[in-house]
Amino acid sequence: MASKSWKLRRLLNPNRTNPLNFSISRPSRSLRTKRSFASAPQSAPSDPSRVLPPPPPQLLNRPSQEAASSGPGVARGRISSSLNESELKKFSAIAETWWDSEGPYKPLHSMNPTRVAFIRSALCRHFGKDLSSARPLEGLKIVDVGCGGGILSEPLARMGAIVTGVDAIDKNIKIARLHAESDPVTSSIEYCCTTAEKLVEDQRAFDVVIALEIIEHVADPAEFCKSLADLTDANGATLISTINRSMRSYATAIVAAEYILNWLPKGTHEWSRFLTPEELVLILNRASISVQEMAGFVYNPLTGRWTLSDDLSVNFIAFGTKSSR
Repeated sequence: MASKSWKLRRLLNPNRTNPLNFSISRPSRSLRTKRSFASAPQSAPSDPSRVLPPPPPQLLNRPSQEAASSGPGVARGRISSSLNESELKKFSAIAETWWDSEGPYKPLHSMNPTRVAFIRSALCRHFGKDLSSARPLEGLKIVDVGCGGGILSEPLARMGAIVTGVDAIDKNIKIARLHAESDPVTSSIEYCCTTAEKLVEDQRAFDVVIALEIIEHVADPAEFCKSLADLTDANGATLISTINRSMRSYATAIVAAEYILNWLPKGTHEWSRFLTPEELVLILNRASISVQEMAGFVYNPLTGRWTLSDDLSVNFIAFGTKSSR
């Protein structure tokens, strides 16, 4: 375990010899990497009733499924798509339930205040904003990639950000627009049915790029992160949340959430597509995003609430800044 933690610390900051502590919503509190990671499992379950199959293929350098046929791009010579068609069909089928807090997206609704708290705190520290302000993100240009029905885009807009929400599913965008129109503050959100790669092709850039609970559903995580980096302005910030590929995440995020509690439709997640925190850090580093902070989201079944934690074994979020090339 000690060698694993040291490896992560070196990935996060190879030029320093002392361990890197991660601060969360209060600067005085730190996340200690020595307690952050579960041991990487050696197999990839596909069904709770079956014996676990061999480990998933290497995730860091998978070729894009559409790289050979994609057209010319701006930032990398070619624009390839990280879309996974089977995942798009899966989520399109439940698009109408985005704003049903007791429906398939109930876990995201209950987690959202904790996600927003981390984002608000991290961005205020990075951009020197007043955390106590009613509109602490005033003026920041933020893109919410994989915005779904807008459950994150709307609170960002209420905090003063200039928000663009993008999603590859047209139903999601229509629902997001319809819901946002009910409030003059959120009606200013720009919703687009498009992809991160297409935004790069259009030479869009933002102060902050956010992709929450989306990277585990794309076809090519490395290519997707490159697109997020290309969308991030110099000295800008990138935030990604996902689920760790650990045995604990298999037990909770798949077996419990999908098969026992029925919080999510069966098959929502594919365990082999989850990324460990170390893998995500490495992918982002290769895309010129330097991870500065990480935090875990832990669910308390007694209170029904999520809290920030140094436990990254299931749900976690990474905050990174754009490195200069």
